[in-house]
Amino acid sequence: MDRAQLPLNALRAFEAAARHLNFTRAAIELCVSQGAVSHHVAQLERRLGVRLFHRLPRGLSLTDEGRALVPVLAEAFDRVGATLDQYAGGRFREVLKVGVVGTFAAGWLLPRLDAFARAHPAIDLRVSTNNNRVDLAGEALDFAIRFGDGAWHGTQAEPLIEAPMTPLCAPALAARLRSPADVLHERLLRSYRPDEWALWFEAADIPVPLFRGPVFDSSALMVSAAMAGFGVALAPPAMFIRELASELLAQPFPIMIDAGRYWLTRLMSRPETHAMRCFREWLGEEITAPIASWPYVREQGGGANFP
Repeated sequence: MDRAQLPLNALRAFEAAARHLNFTRAAIELCVSQGAVSHHVAQLERRLGVRLFHRLPRGLSLTDEGRALVPVLAEAFDRVGATLDQYAGGRFREVLKVGVVGTFAAGWLLPRLDAFARAHPAIDLRVSTNNNRVDLAGEALDFAIRFGDGAWHGTQAEPLIEAPMTPLCAPALAARLRSPADVLHERLLRSYRPDEWALWFEAADIPVPLFRGPVFDSSALMVSAAMAGFGVALAPPAMFIRELASELLAQPFPIMIDAGRYWLTRLMSRPETHAMRCFREWLGEEITAPIASWPYVREQGGGANFP
């Protein structure tokens, strides 16, 4: 069918009538008469050579042919609407959807969002947080920033930041930790990744204990509990620079473990857009910047107090 001859009014009338299963309600939505909607639908049926609705005494029901056409039109109209929304304010803005594991979002990305917005004012960045369980396709994400080993099926993963972990706790609690073994006498706060504390005790040459205590689905929440004096968390200090610098949080020991890193991931089937390329390159520039230039580090005078 020639695009120039597409019966757009008829398609719009059918899509609205299919959602409402009623010509009158569709007409109210489209600000036309009920007769106009009925005429457009009949015109479309003649053009396609099929019936799209069963006309019933009390409304409408879709035929198999009509049911097959509805999702195609709904997606097409949604995409057109989303594209037109990008022209709000008199200029085109490209939408970029990024899912970010909460610890990275709070500890690294959020302090830099203003810098990204100033560098790329035409990109409408939309950030959602998660606890590392993310569905790139189901959530229609362009990128996801995740923590782990980089092996996620069907995705392309680019390493961002190494994130070695170590015990973190409130300064008052840290004051009574004289040696790594003293951690055994404190409440151990755990994440949804169950092997991290065992790896740390092995690195500290301490027999691995039987673990008890609360489990958190967010490392950021777990470290907040540690700052409140609830126990000792195992987390990456690089994501909690502000809290360490302001002495809300303490790192009592230098022993660190490598349990993974942060990755920028996208579906292998997802072509890279201009906005995606800008975001990926900006991330690379920010990550390779000297630590003294990081937000919060500058505020504290150049990073001398950071682990």
